[in-house]
Amino acid sequence: MVAAFLVSFTDICWSAQLADKPNVIYILADDAGINNIGAYGGDIIRTPNIDSLAQQGMLFTQHYSGSTVCAPSRSVLMTGRDTGSTRIRHNRTEATLLDEDITVAEIFKAAGYHTAVIGKWGLGQAGSPGVPNNQGFDYFYGFLDHENAHRYYPDYLWRNQQQIFYKRNQQLRQHYSQDLFTQEALGFIERSVMKPGDGGQAHSTRRPFFLFLAYTAPHVDLDVPLESMEPYLGKLGEDKGSVLPLATIWGYREHPTPKAAFAGMISRMDNDIGKILAKLDALGLADNTLVMFASDNGPSPEGGAPIDFFASTGKYRGGKRDFYEGGIRMPFIARWPAKIPPGTTSDHLSGFVDVLPTFADLLQVRTSHGDGISFLPTLLGQGAQPEHPFLYWELESKLPLNAEKQAIRQGKWKLLRLSPWMFWSRYELYNLEVDPAELHDQSGAQPEIVARLSALMDSHHRADANYPLRYYGE
Repeated sequence: MVAAFLVSFTDICWSAQLADKPNVIYILADDAGINNIGAYGGDIIRTPNIDSLAQQGMLFTQHYSGSTVCAPSRSVLMTGRDTGSTRIRHNRTEATLLDEDITVAEIFKAAGYHTAVIGKWGLGQAGSPGVPNNQGFDYFYGFLDHENAHRYYPDYLWRNQQQIFYKRNQQLRQHYSQDLFTQEALGFIERSVMKPGDGGQAHSTRRPFFLFLAYTAPHVDLDVPLESMEPYLGKLGEDKGSVLPLATIWGYREHPTPKAAFAGMISRMDNDIGKILAKLDALGLADNTLVMFASDNGPSPEGGAPIDFFASTGKYRGGKRDFYEGGIRMPFIARWPAKIPPGTTSDHLSGFVDVLPTFADLLQVRTSHGDGISFLPTLLGQGAQPEHPFLYWELESKLPLNAEKQAIRQGKWKLLRLSPWMFWSRYELYNLEVDPAELHDQSGAQPEIVARLSALMDSHHRADANYPLRYYGE
C-alpha cells in the first residue's frame, strides 16, 4: 500500500514538473539530398507528408549535417561536438562512443523523458560502451552497424542488446526494415502515453518522450516493395534491365529499375512519416510534439542511385563524401503547432552541432557541452538569435589518395582544404553569398582570407587519444 502510494506520488510529481514539456521526434533520412524533398523544390519524387511539415512549421535553408558520411554525422548530432572534436570522425565499423560522451538522449533522460532510438545507430557495436542503452536511450530497435543497414530485408535486428532473427529474410523477403522501424515507432509512441488498463485512452499524466527515428531510406541497397515503385514505373525513362554497373562494384544489390526504386524508397519513407503524424493526431499529441526532419548527408550514386536524374542536390555542387554544399547542406524542417508559426522559412546558419544545445535550451537545462548554439530563439521567434563564429568539418577517408578533407564556413566565405596533412594541400574558396553552387574558386584572388581560415582550421582541430591523426610519410 505504501509502495503504491509512493509510486503514485512520484508519478504526480513528475507530471507536474513535465506537464509543459513537449514530446520530441527527430526523424533522420539516410543519404537524401535537399532537392529530393518537394518542399525544397524537388518536382519528381512525391513527399506530401514532409511537405506538409514545412507548411505547418519552419523550413531552414542553411542547415548543415555533421559530416558528409553517416557515422561522424550522427556522432555530431548526438554529442553536439563538431568533427574537430567529436569522438567519431570517420565511417569505420570499430568506431564507438565512450561512457564519458554526453548525448542528446542523456539530456532528455536526465530531464525525465522516455527515450528511444529506432533505425540505424552506427555509433557502437555490441558489447561496446557506444550501444544506445549505454548512451541514454531506454529503448533501441534497429541496426547497430552500417554494413548490416545496407540490406532492407535483414537476417537480424537488435532490440536493446538482444538480437532478433528473421530467418532467411533476404531470400523470403518478408520483413522490410523500413516498415519494421515505423511499426516500432508507432508502438513506442503509444506505450509512452498509455497505462495498462486505460482502454486505449491516452493518459495525461505520463512523462513526455524523445524519439530518434533514424530511417535508412534512401541509402543503398536500392530495394523497396513494388507498391512504392508503381507510381514511378514506366514514367522515368528507364527500361527494365537498365541497372547501373556501379552497384556491383560497391557490393550492393542490383536493381532493374533504379530510378523507380530510389523514388519509391523516399516516397515510402514519406508515407511512413505520415503514419507517425497521424498517430500523434489520433492520440491528441500533435500540438505539443516538436517534430524535426533532416538527412544525415548528401546523396550518393553508389548502388546505381540516379541522383543526377533527380537533381538530388538542386543547385548545389557535390554529394556524399564531399564538403561541397551538396554533401552537407541538408533539408531541415521543424513543426511544433503550439509554438512555431506555420509556413515560415529561416536562413539562420545552423546544423547538427546545434541540436543538442537547442534541446538543452528547450528543457531549460544549462550545459556548456559541445560546439553548437541553440536555435530555439529562431524556432520560437523569441529573443535574439546568437550566430556562429564559424562552422567546421573534417573527414578521414578510407581512400589512400585525397585521404583527408577539411571545410570551414565563416559568414559568406567557405574554405575547403583537400588532402590536408599529406605532402601537399589544395585550397578552394567560395563566396556562398553570390556563388552558392561553388563554381568560382576565389582562393587565388583572396589569399588573406585563405590564410585566415586555414589558420582557424588548424586551431579548431583537436586530437584525442581515441582518434590519433594519421600523418602520411611517418
